[in-house]
Amino acid sequence: MAYTPQQHDVVSGEQYRYALANFRIAHEKVEEQRLQLQEQEKQVALLRARIALLEGTNHAHFGVSKLNGNSVDDFSIKNAASGLERQINRWAADVARNPPVPLNAIRQAALIDVFDDNPAELGPQPPNATGIQVQSLLRHAASKTIAEGIVNCLIITDSPEANIQLTRIHEHIFSRDPTVAAVWRRQTFSAAVETCSLDMSLFFLSEHMPNLTKLLNIEADKTTLGGAVIQVLEAAYEFSRMLHSAPSSSGGTVDAFYRAFVPDVGSTMNPGHIELVKRCLTTERGEPDRVGATIFPGLVKVTRGMGGQTADNMQTVVKRAQVICECALLGVAQAP
Repeated sequence: MAYTPQQHDVVSGEQYRYALANFRIAHEKVEEQRLQLQEQEKQVALLRARIALLEGTNHAHFGVSKLNGNSVDDFSIKNAASGLERQINRWAADVARNPPVPLNAIRQAALIDVFDDNPAELGPQPPNATGIQVQSLLRHAASKTIAEGIVNCLIITDSPEANIQLTRIHEHIFSRDPTVAAVWRRQTFSAAVETCSLDMSLFFLSEHMPNLTKLLNIEADKTTLGGAVIQVLEAAYEFSRMLHSAPSSSGGTVDAFYRAFVPDVGSTMNPGHIELVKRCLTTERGEPDRVGATIFPGLVKVTRGMGGQTADNMQTVVKRAQVICECALLGVAQAP
């Protein structure tokens, strides 16, 4: 049997040395990149620790879910919002159940406030106002006051002018660097007023509910039917402080802050932004219907894209606005 010698792949010494040199270079490059990544992770950790120190927190991880601690998440917001919603509803229901003036007068005043002194936009109303209509419009007026006057404006001092300026400063900083804006906002809130003063509450009412304030004789006495709304505004201020003064759960690299929104009476209903509290057969039949009243504001989380100062703000709905449709509010028959 003949012996067949095995053939081996043989490379020259020069090719071997060339391959070995390339392998060594590639290995060194990989090791250099690994060290760079390690250094970047260290710098990020140091930056997060520095931010936590400035905020007065000691969390090793951003986004720890605590309602009464140092951070806030979407679930905590929804729970706190539910408590505020019940207070608004209780006040509106008490006024509608035992009206100090005729329901028609309350409805008219609420419509004027809701439409900023131009209620003709809504169109003709039924001759006699109903309890649910008045209650819903009162809730809308209170929701609008809370959204525009308290949540969307940083309430740091007892001076409305100073608060407006501070809100503008925050928006400017946020447009440049969300992380710096977060530290600034939370540090500023650490020195904010502890409660919403009576003067501030009356200012909010005079700005956003002037006609209802006058008609219901809302003054300093919180024990009256109308004056009980002051306690609602005080609770709304606590809710606003929770939103703005604690780190969000968006992560350590992208900061977020919250804004409230109130769909206008008579506007088209957007399913992504609203939650109907009463069944609307008109919409289920595929026919268009409109917002009758917003009984609690919606909330969006505002973040900034990764494009630096050229990036656009992104809004994520955290809680949809609670709405009653126009046909339910006006008592229009819904039978097909």
